Amino acid sequence: MLQDKTRIRYGRHIYRLKTIRALIFGFLIIFIGAVVYFTVSRIRNGAVVNEKREILRIWNNEEYEQAYEISKNSLTEKPIDYFMLTTNGFAAYQIGISQINNQNTLFFLDESIRSLRKALLLKDAASDGRVYYVLGKAYSNKGNEYADLAIKYLETANNLSYEAHDIPEFLGLSYAACGDYRSSVEAFTRAFIDEKQPSDALLLSIARSYMAMEEYNMAIGYLQQCVDNSQDSQSVNISRFLLAEIYILSGDYDKTERQYMGILETSGENAEVHYQLGELYNLQGDTTRARSEWRIAYRQDPTHARARARLNI
Repeated sequence: MLQDKTRIRYGRHIYRLKTIRALIFGFLIIFIGAVVYFTVSRIRNGAVVNEKREILRIWNNEEYEQAYEISKNSLTEKPIDYFMLTTNGFAAYQIGISQINNQNTLFFLDESIRSLRKALLLKDAASDGRVYYVLGKAYSNKGNEYADLAIKYLETANNLSYEAHDIPEFLGLSYAACGDYRSSVEAFTRAFIDEKQPSDALLLSIARSYMAMEEYNMAIGYLQQCVDNSQDSQSVNISRFLLAEIYILSGDYDKTERQYMGILETSGENAEVHYQLGELYNLQGDTTRARSEWRIAYRQDPTHARARARLNI
């Protein structure tokens, strides 16, 4: 009987020891697992921080191709990482607008739009004007058929008080592409005020919008400013052609002729100018001078279709 009791107590003792050992072993496993998890997490977080720091360094050095590749590779593992999506979108845009081949430009612009629109699905994008700004410019560069989307995103960037000096100019071009010339002029005027020395492109864009609204006196002012101040002969010639177009509509043939002659004086012989002079003289009933100008245009450019048509060649 005594032996049985001793045996039972011994068995309980062994059971308690096994239980304690199992608990200790279990706690050790949990502890080791936690240590490994936190160690790996710290390593990964450190790697992420270093990767982002490296991308920022690359970006500041304007190495956009490298930033694009790093962010693209990172997105294969983390497809909804806001930093990588925006980096990829911004880099793709910069690469796209630097391309010579239009097909390559469109490829990278589409890449930019794809990444930035994914970024917009994340909460971080709600107040990030940069995303809307670059998206708007990407759509603007894709062509006039995307002008409505360019306006949508550029106006959102404006509403978020994102500051970029070229937003008004891009908005002006986009509104003009949509046929909303009044809004186009308003945007271009903001750009004009912001620039101490307005570019030739801006002056010509404002003038074209005023011409589309048939507000010719306003257009003349901007075109004449380009003629008087531009150092680029091509911009001056375009301005003179547009001025001639306005003057001929108003029946002021002398001013029209002076614009064409101004192009010949500053830029030399020009087949299109001689063709237009022929059209001007024809309007005035001087067919002899008209045909003379058309012949000059044809000699300078035998492929000039309208001059050939006038000469029945």
